Amino acid sequence: MYSRYIGIDYSGAKTPISRLKGLQVFCATPNEDPIKVHPPNHIGWNWTRNEIAHWCSEQLQSNKPIIIGIDHAFSFPISYMNRYGIRDWGHFLEDFYHYWFTYNDNITVESLRKNNPRSGNQSEFRLTEIWTSSAKSVFQLDGPGQVGKSTHSGIPWLNFLRQDLQIREHVHFWPFDGFEVPPGKSVLAEVYPSIFRNRYAKNERNEHEQDAYSIAMWLKDMDNRGVLERYFDPPLKIKEREQVKLEGWILGVY
Repeated sequence: MYSRYIGIDYSGAKTPISRLKGLQVFCATPNEDPIKVHPPNHIGWNWTRNEIAHWCSEQLQSNKPIIIGIDHAFSFPISYMNRYGIRDWGHFLEDFYHYWFTYNDNITVESLRKNNPRSGNQSEFRLTEIWTSSAKSVFQLDGPGQVGKSTHSGIPWLNFLRQDLQIREHVHFWPFDGFEVPPGKSVLAEVYPSIFRNRYAKNERNEHEQDAYSIAMWLKDMDNRGVLERYFDPPLKIKEREQVKLEGWILGVY
């Protein structure tokens, strides 16, 4: 059982130092339902992507295992990997970090789109997206419900966390580090709150707060029921598992 369950609703709008209402963080414990988390020293303010990345690093330094679910894709379709000769997820992160430097303070996703040598078509999907009824392509960067900008702005921060020596030995980047999570390790995983947001009453929360709340609540709920580990092991064939270790998977798709 994890000591804390953290849900993050993500946004790829503006720059990594812009305060965005679409960035929301909720945290639950085994015995307490999720509560809203504010940026350190800024009660009532909105988060920035930069702040969330550094805050996650601090949380992952805990001696007790935690699990963080983030609402953006952690990787790209196998067609993209084959097109650009990407060998593994670590290679993907480093390559992407070079071409989509959306971690720089004044850079937006939009500013890097034109003629970017690392691009894709919105007709390309990962296997996990094909397994859902409504997940969008990571290359859809326009229109309602798109997750492309969140993904393109969020992946470089995954690289930041993966390179953080203070947490690297304590964190399991699921499923890239393996489908089975070693005992005592914290977990960082991709989630898609549309799958389960309606299971939990919205009350006074806005849509972004509800998404972050529902992520944290679902993680806590599944762990308390003793079934969370089942979702770490989706029923994939051997060839599909190899594909997913490169493409990633949405925790909760089974």
